[in-house]
Amino acid sequence: MLLNVLAVGDVVGEGGQDILSRRLPGLREETGTHFCVVNGENASGVGITPAQARRILEAGADVITLGNHTWNRIQIGAYLDKEERILRPANYAGRVPGRGMGVYQCHGLRVGVLNLMGRVDLNPNLDSPFKAANFHVNRREYDLLLVDFHAEATSEKGAMGWHLDGRAAAVWGTHTHVPTADCRVLPKGTGFVSDLGMTGPVNSVLGIKVENSLNLFLGGLPRRYEEAEGNCKLNACLFTIDTEKKTCTAVRRADIEE
Repeated sequence: MLLNVLAVGDVVGEGGQDILSRRLPGLREETGTHFCVVNGENASGVGITPAQARRILEAGADVITLGNHTWNRIQIGAYLDKEERILRPANYAGRVPGRGMGVYQCHGLRVGVLNLMGRVDLNPNLDSPFKAANFHVNRREYDLLLVDFHAEATSEKGAMGWHLDGRAAAVWGTHTHVPTADCRVLPKGTGFVSDLGMTGPVNSVLGIKVENSLNLFLGGLPRRYEEAEGNCKLNACLFTIDTEKKTCTAVRRADIEE
């Protein structure tokens, strides 16, 4: 059997939630998606609330992954302990709420989803994502493993792809909000892409108002970032996985722009 896994890039603000709610059901049908993972850590601009997480799940996500803005909306803490379909990075310190790895049933298979966060130019005060990956891979509580690696550096993301080649069915990067053109299947059968991109306003700098970003780079006083307005896009990649061989056979972009 071939299993189609749709991975959706970081949902940014109200615009990102809106296009996800309107277009994800149709995209799932068009691509024959069996399982969908959505990164939702920017649903509030920075962070995510329980209500926003529920909206993403209702839109058609089977699992939500997070990243470096996990704790910007602190009310998410209790929700992470209650809702198994939302994950925070597994290499956070052990005392934080929630879980970084989940196993979900899909067409008779145990699909493992692992959320990790990088340390290069992002947050060095974390356990090693590579050691965390080894820990969860060695437990083998799943039939197929999918990995969302929320990281800044393409070098760190690429290294993780090769580190898990043949051990994970798919590894994709999130966080930079810029879709990359390096979709490929690695030699031992792991599907890989450096970054999915984002789901949010097109005319923006990473989803925020252009003037907010320019102000920072032109030396202005710090100001609160505001979500950009206007037409939105949905960035995603589709991974086709051979469930018998436990390997990826194809990776392609599945983007929508309005």
